[in-house]
Formats: sequence, structure tokens, C-alpha cells
Amino acid sequence: MARKTAQSAVPKSDRVPPHSEDAEKSILGSVLQDADRVIDLCMTRGIVPESFYDPRHRTLYDVFVQMNRENRSIDMVTVKDRLETLGILEHVGGYDYIEKLVDSTPTAIHAEHYADIVFQKHLLRRIIDRSREAIDRCYESEEDAPIVLNRTEQAILEISETQRQDLVKWDKLVDGVMKEIMRSYETKTGLTGISSGFEDLDKKLQGFKPGELIILAARPSQGKTSLALNIAENLAMSTHGDPEARPVAVFSLEMSSESLVRRMICSRARVSSHKVTGGYINRACNDALTNAATALLKAPIYLDDTAALEALEVRSRARRLKRNYDVQMIIVDYLQIMNFSQYAREGRQRETSAISATMKAMAKELKVPVLVLSQLSRNPENRTGAAAAPKLSDLRDSGSIEQDADVVL
Repeated sequence: MARKTAQSAVPKSDRVPPHSEDAEKSILGSVLQDADRVIDLCMTRGIVPESFYDPRHRTLYDVFVQMNRENRSIDMVTVKDRLETLGILEHVGGYDYIEKLVDSTPTAIHAEHYADIVFQKHLLRRIIDRSREAIDRCYESEEDAPIVLNRTEQAILEISETQRQDLVKWDKLVDGVMKEIMRSYETKTGLTGISSGFEDLDKKLQGFKPGELIILAARPSQGKTSLALNIAENLAMSTHGDPEARPVAVFSLEMSSESLVRRMICSRARVSSHKVTGGYINRACNDALTNAATALLKAPIYLDDTAALEALEVRSRARRLKRNYDVQMIIVDYLQIMNFSQYAREGRQRETSAISATMKAMAKELKVPVLVLSQLSRNPENRTGAAAAPKLSDLRDSGSIEQDADVVL
């Protein structure tokens, strides 16, 4: 029995990749019947020449797209002329095959259904291809297992990023915005997002909004991490007037989880961390620390202190935290410590650009605000007076950070 199970687990190399010959023919026949509508429909759905499994169909669709870009009419006569000009008429089966495509498609009304079938089959083939590459990499690569895993996740993620999202209907957009406006009016807070717990900051930002990338930048030892932890505590402890305790994910690439928790306990207890580490605390301080720790025990804060994380791995872990715990905000401390090995050889500026773009994509995908801490360059220290105030250009390593960010603090 065990032998039979082991044999059934061996991949079958003679399997035909997923495809639908009828759906492919029907799309091409629909284009020949109603080119303008069907070509636009296919492009909106994400159909590309590679979406077709049959090489003949792939070539024909590529020709159709080219003719459409040139504003040429597409019918049996014009297509035959274009194929003859390119010298590939016989390659696609000749004129008889083109006639069969039209004859086998009774109507172009169902072109959207045909396109969906072709898209789904192409997606399955891409997943199979990436999986085979992952298997080969596992057998042949000399890289460490975590790197192989990261590359595999990245390959699958690239497939996911190419998915076309349907447009949200206009009435739903208007209705959603009006609900936000009315909620702000009813609560009299002026907030359209999640409160930070700091009144002055909320007045400027109207709260942290889903899908936003917020950059909190400063020179070292200026309190970036402390402020971020205070915000996390406010959200998770409902200490900011919000009746709902909001789960928060914190990725600390620099400090250990123990250090961060110690900071949060001391902050909530209003006890200096220097006194705690030095052992100079009295009975009152000890009681305050105990009460703070008791309160924090139930806080829905999820802390990941894995060092030197890849940007894509942060995104992958955040996706799991969102799925498992429905986190409402993500904090990353800090951007310049993250890596993106795919772009490492192109220089730190290019790598940082890819990291910030990934953080913005993560915010949009998970529909939560993402607060990312960042270092500033030394330029403010070289200026005096009013000119010493930080500028967007002072963000360290890359100008793309300010482009990807919705808010820079």
C-alpha cells in the first residue's frame, strides 16, 4: 500500500497542460465576427498571445492585436492578406482553418465567457511552470533553503500581481465615500481613517487610511520606534476613543521582541526604562509596571523580530497575519534594514526603490495602512536655523520613497 502511494506521488511528465481548444477557437472566431468589442474585452481580461496553448491560435491572436493597434479592420479578407504578407498563412492552418474558426463560433455574444476559460487555463499553466521551476531549484540549487523558498514565493507572487481586478461600480464608490463622510459627521472627530491616538496628528491626517503607505522618518535615536509603538498600543488597547481594539502587526528588523515589549511596558507604566534596566525602581514603580503588563497581555499585537527580512517575505508574512488575525495596521521598523536580493546587484538606490514599491503594493493589497520607519540622511545636521528642518529629499537611499508614500512624517 505504501509503495502504491509513493508511486502515485511521482509527477506525470506525459500530462497535457490545461487548455481548452474549443474556447481558444471561439475567442478567435468571435474576434473575426466583432473585432472591436472582443479585442477590447480580451485586453481588459488580461488575455495575451501566451494565453493560447495552440501555437496557431497564439500567432493569430498576436496578428489580431497588432492590426487592432494599427486601427485596421479585422475580418477574414484583411486577416488573410496580413498573414500572406507575413508569410505565415500556412503556418496557422491556411485560409480553410480561418473559415472553420468562424463557422465553429455561432455568436460573439459569449466572448467574455470564452475569454475567462482561456485566462483560467493560462493561469493554471503558469502555476505549473513556476512549480516545476521550484522543484528543479530544490534539486539543483546550491542556495540555502530560505532563499529558495523566497524565490518560489516571489515567482508565485508575480503571477498574483498580474491579476486584473474588475472595476468597482461608480455607485458603490460614491456610496462608500458618503458613508465615510457621514461617519465623520456623526462622530464629530473629523476622522476618515484609523485614529493614531494622538489628537494633533489625527487633525493633520484625518487618521490612517486603508491602503496608505505612511513613512515616519528621522535621524537615529530621535524616537521613531517609540512613537510607532505608542501608535500600535493605542490601536490595540482602544485608548484613543475607538471602541474597537484593532489588531496590529509589527515587524522589527532591528530590535528584539523582548526589547520592544520592555519599551511598551515602561511607556504605559510611565516608568523610565533606564530605571528598570538598572534596577532602580520603588514599590510604586513596580506596581505600575505590573498593571501595565497585565493590561498589555490581552492586546492583539503580533510582533515579528526576524532580522534581515526580504521585502517580499515581509509581504508574505503580513498576508498571513491579515488572513489569520485580520490585522488593521502594519508597522515596519525600518525600511533601510530590509533587503530585496533580486535588485541588490543594481545598487542600494534601486533596491530601496523596489522595497518601497513593495510596501505600497502590500498596503493596497491588504487594504490596511502601513507605517514604515525610515532613516534620514545627515543633510539636516549640516544645515542651520530654519533650513535644518528635514525635507523630502533628506530621505535616505532613494527618491522613490517619497513617490510611493502617501504621507511622510
